[in-house]
Amino acid sequence: MFARLFVDHPRAVNESYFEHMGAAFGVAGRLAVAAAKCIVHGLVPGLCKTAGSDAILKLHGEISPRRFDQPTL
Repeated sequence: MFARLFVDHPRAVNESYFEHMGAAFGVAGRLAVAAAKCIVHGLVPGLCKTAGSDAILKLHGEISPRRFDQPTL
């Protein structure tokens, strides 16, 4: 059970637990910034017009090639 939750997936993407944690936290941070820009855009539509879609497209381009067929919990 421990290996399934903490070791198997990072190993499948050729990362250590801490490398994988750092990568996941990096993606989360970038998404948080994009979310904040989307909130700004919602309040002032003339600002941050493409920030949300730009972030999604960029992250998709970076993450898609690394995907493996991994079961989810």
